[in-house]
Amino acid sequence: MTASVKLGLNSSDRIPLLESGDRLSLLEFERRYTAMPHIKKAELVEGVVYVASPLRFNSHGKPHGRLIVWLGNYQIFTPGVELGNNSTVRLDLDNEPQPDVVLLIDERCGRQARISEDDYVEGAPELVAEVAASSAANDLHDKKKAYRRNGVREYIVWQTLDNRLDWFSLQNGEYVTLTADEAGIIKSRVFPGLWLAIGALLAGDMTTVLAVLQQGLNSPEHAAFVRQLSQKFGSLSIKR
Repeated sequence: MTASVKLGLNSSDRIPLLESGDRLSLLEFERRYTAMPHIKKAELVEGVVYVASPLRFNSHGKPHGRLIVWLGNYQIFTPGVELGNNSTVRLDLDNEPQPDVVLLIDERCGRQARISEDDYVEGAPELVAEVAASSAANDLHDKKKAYRRNGVREYIVWQTLDNRLDWFSLQNGEYVTLTADEAGIIKSRVFPGLWLAIGALLAGDMTTVLAVLQQGLNSPEHAAFVRQLSQKFGSLSIKR
């Protein structure tokens, strides 16, 4: 028995299914998505609906987990920074992606995005990370354009089938690829101390990934960033 029959609705009252390729407004996308709790991931990108297929372990689940471990450790030791996993983001009227990972500066410390009354991210997170099968994925095309246009300051795309990771930094309105230093480490320009041993990550060597991250967490730049965030917390508490 369908949900519409159980609720006593006639056919004209039924909410249409959410399907890939639909062109919808943000409000209609949310109406259909909310009515279909069995769908675990759907996104609106440049006004077009993308409903995710079942995700494979090695090509998506495992690398996604490694990103969470890396970014989660940074968040733990950086008060004033928040981590989100598969959180819906209302970017603009044509874009509501559900990134694999987002890293946010706390709203009280002047972050770009905010948490709405109905508990969604609204606006551009400072950092977004996505796991993509290959360079053909939408993550490197329309979605990337939407993130850039809305001011996502850093965007990481891990192309698992190509064994490649790109880290983009928003500079003068365009995404520029960050390159590793002579030690093979990429360093965030937005989150001081967020260091990545890119070769180790691609090789699955999480011990080295976390050891290099710890070096970043021990750096003077990270200590200064934590003090800066703490001072903003303090000034707000005084005003209250």
